[in-house]
Amino acid sequence: MSESMTSASASSGTGPATAVRVVDVHKSFGPLQVLKGVSFEVPPGSVVCLIGPSGSGKSTLLRCMNLIEELDSGRIYVNDRLMGYRETAGGKLERLDNRSIYAARRQIGFVFQLFHLWPHKTVLGNVTEALRVVKKLGRAEADELGLAMLRKVDLLDKRDDYPSTLSGGQQQRVAIARALAMEPTVLLFDEPTSALDPELIGEVIDVMKRLAAEGNTMVVATHEMGFAREAADQMIFLDGGRIVEAGPPKQFFEAPQQARTRTFLTRMLGERKS
Repeated sequence: MSESMTSASASSGTGPATAVRVVDVHKSFGPLQVLKGVSFEVPPGSVVCLIGPSGSGKSTLLRCMNLIEELDSGRIYVNDRLMGYRETAGGKLERLDNRSIYAARRQIGFVFQLFHLWPHKTVLGNVTEALRVVKKLGRAEADELGLAMLRKVDLLDKRDDYPSTLSGGQQQRVAIARALAMEPTVLLFDEPTSALDPELIGEVIDVMKRLAAEGNTMVVATHEMGFAREAADQMIFLDGGRIVEAGPPKQFFEAPQQARTRTFLTRMLGERKS
């Protein structure tokens, strides 16, 4: 497949703005090339699911989108603003100072594979900490917003509990509430169910489906094909650091164009495909 720009949704928006635009992104760790010219767009309010084998570059791509990892080359725009850099008159990129990068990150909520909750804080404290420290909200205002987010993920009754008393699925839902509380314009999910026991996956997927139905812009690296088929506006299959195939779920699952995609889906879905 060409490495030219791949649209990540059947465009139905009324304006030209994109929520996320990834342009020819390359990233290496020493001699290992992890991303090799990845480009795609995410329209506002759409859900893009990234799938692919382990080591395909999904997590690295998300971490580059949130500036956790610095790009080797390429550009990432969020809400039509270049992330992490300014463009000089000569067309070269100049890295922004750390304060500007931290401010840019506030547009993006990141839900990790592992929950990264503070064990010494209550569930509500985990959700409100960034609101008080980063957004400088008072306790009452932060608590009001935090409680609203816990209600959204069905954990209001756990507000005073500590993470050690929660199941893995509940901890991940707290992490989602924490990301939502910052009111980001884009939510990134890095295989959010991969660390969960099978019986706990459904409760996290249900919350993510609701967020998708509410029109949140989401980029999700996942192995949950059922969620992708139901919630995604666009599928992107990564392998070896490149986009092998992209398309809407119906086409992607029922009539994949690339042999590598068919092989991967056969393995993931346990079905024979002719």
